[in-house]
Amino acid sequence: MSEEKKSLNFIEQIIEEDLSKGLDKSKLRFRFPPEPNGYLHIGHAASICLNFGLGQSYNAPVNLRFDDTNPTKEEQEYVDAIKQDIKWLGFEWAEELYSSDYFQQLYDWAILLIKKNKAYVDDQSSDEIAVQKGTPTQVGSNSPFRDRSVEENLALFEKMKNGNFEEGSHVLRAKIDMSSTNMLMRDPIIYRVLKKSHHRTGNDWNIYPMYDWTHGESDYIEQISHSICTLEFKNHRELYNWFLDQVYDDNNLRPKQREFARRNLSYTVMSKRKLLQLVEEGLVNGWDDPRMPTISGLRRRGYTPKSIRDFSETAGIAKRDNVTDIALLEFHIKSELNKITPRVMAVLDPVKVVITNYPENKEEILIAENNPEDENAGTREIPFSREIYIEKEDFREQANKKFFRLKLDKEVRLKNAYIIKANSVVKDENGEINEIHCTYDKDSKSGSGSEASKRKVKGTIHWVSIEHAVQAEVRLYDRLFTDEAPDSHKDKDFKEFINPYSLKIIKNAYVEPSLKSAKIGERFQFQRLGYFNVDDDSKTEHLVFNRTVPLRDSWAKMEQKK
Repeated sequence: MSEEKKSLNFIEQIIEEDLSKGLDKSKLRFRFPPEPNGYLHIGHAASICLNFGLGQSYNAPVNLRFDDTNPTKEEQEYVDAIKQDIKWLGFEWAEELYSSDYFQQLYDWAILLIKKNKAYVDDQSSDEIAVQKGTPTQVGSNSPFRDRSVEENLALFEKMKNGNFEEGSHVLRAKIDMSSTNMLMRDPIIYRVLKKSHHRTGNDWNIYPMYDWTHGESDYIEQISHSICTLEFKNHRELYNWFLDQVYDDNNLRPKQREFARRNLSYTVMSKRKLLQLVEEGLVNGWDDPRMPTISGLRRRGYTPKSIRDFSETAGIAKRDNVTDIALLEFHIKSELNKITPRVMAVLDPVKVVITNYPENKEEILIAENNPEDENAGTREIPFSREIYIEKEDFREQANKKFFRLKLDKEVRLKNAYIIKANSVVKDENGEINEIHCTYDKDSKSGSGSEASKRKVKGTIHWVSIEHAVQAEVRLYDRLFTDEAPDSHKDKDFKEFINPYSLKIIKNAYVEPSLKSAKIGERFQFQRLGYFNVDDDSKTEHLVFNRTVPLRDSWAKMEQKK
C-alpha cells in the first residue's frame, strides 16, 4: 500500500487526505473550465488529463464548464474547437455547462452582497482605482464611494444592469480590506459595464461578472469538490474562499481550490494572446497550423491522443513552474508511431538511377514487411523496374570512408531489393547530375535465400520505381522558434525568434504506389526520413504529407555543435 501512495501526485494525495477525513467519495466532482477565447494547447492538455484522469480514477463526474464572461473575446468557434479537442484526446464530460448559465444567480448574489453592506458601486476610473489600491508595500486608501448607503448602491447597480451608464464609468466592488497584504483582497471588482453581445445570451446583459467572482461561485453551484487551477491563481485562493463565505450554507459541499504548475514547453509559447498574434499577423496558417502547440495543430501534424496523454503523465504534476523539454513530447510520439505505423518508401529530393543491366521492359513485384515491430502488420507489394529515384544526398561521386551510401565504384543495397554498384554519371550543362548509371547483382535479391542475398554491404538506401511512383507534396515542419524560451527575453519581442526554416514545402516528392489511396489523417514511417501523416489539404489527385517528427533529433546535434 505504501508503494501505491508514493505513486500518487500531490493533488491525488490531497484528495486521499480529504477522503480519509470523512469526505464522501460520492461527493467527488471535478471540472475543466476553459475560456472560449482561443484554441486549446499542449499546456491545457495537462489540465484536461489531470481533471478527467481524476474522474476516471475515482469514478467521479467531470464537468466541462466554459468560462464565458468576456464577450469581447469569446466565440462559438472556440467552444466547438475545445469540445472537439477534448473528445479527440479520449475524454467525455458529465455535463456541458457555461458560466453564462449562472448570470442571474451571480447577479442575485451580488444584490445579496450589497444588502449585507459588503459591496458598493464605484464611480472611479480604472486608472484612479489602480492608484487608490496602493502597492504591495503600501496599503491602499478607501474609495470616496466606499461608504455609500445600501439603498444608493442597489439603485446604482440596477442602473448598471439596465444600461444607463457608459462602459468604464461604474463598477461594483466587494468591500473587503484596503490594507490587506494580498492586493487581490483590496476591494476587488465584481462587475463591470460591458455593452457587448454575448455568444449565448445575446444582448440580455449590460454588465458582466469578473473571473474571480464567477469562478468560485460556479464551482459552488455545481458542487465541485476540488477546483484545480494553475499556479498563477494561488494568490486568488484567499479571495475564492471569501466569496464562498458569502454564499456558503452548511447543507452544501464547499469546494476546495488547489493549484499546480502550468505546463510550459521549450521552443514554443503558451500564451493564448501570443498565439493569437501569430494567427492574426499571418505568421502561421491558422490555429491548426502544424507548427502551433495547439491540440488541433498537433493533431494535424500527426500526433496521436495517446502520445499526448502519455506525455502529460510522464511530465507529471508539479508544484513549481518549470519548462518541459519538447524532446519529451517528440519521444512519446516516436515511441508510439514506431509501433503502429506502416513502413513505406518516399524520395523527397530525387535523382534518377538507371540500372543498365536490368532488362528494359521488365518489372517485378517485391515483398516488404509493413512494420517489423508488429508481426500482425502483414506485408505489401512494391514494384521494381530499371529506372528508380533515390535521394540526391544518398550519392556522392567521391566520398570518405565514413560515407556508406552510394558512390562511384562502390556498392549499396536498395531496401527490400538488390545490391547495386555505381559506374558513371550523366550531368547537365551546369554540372548537375541528371542520372546515375549503375549495375545490379541479379542474385542479391533481398529475402531470396541465395548466397548473394546474404552478402553484406555497409549501406542500405530507400528508393521508388519511377514508372510506378506517385507524385506528392511534402511539408517538412520543424520547431517554430529557434530559442528555447522565446518569450523570456525582456528586451526582445518573442517573434524575433521565429524559425525561418520551420516549414519547407516540397512540391515534387515521389512515394511508392501503395500510398495512392492514403486517407487524410493516416500515418506512415517514410523509411530513413521520419514519420508523416496525410494532411487535411490532401486529395486523391494531389497527396499532401506532413512530417510529424524526423527519425533523428537534428536539434540535439545542433546543440552539441554550439
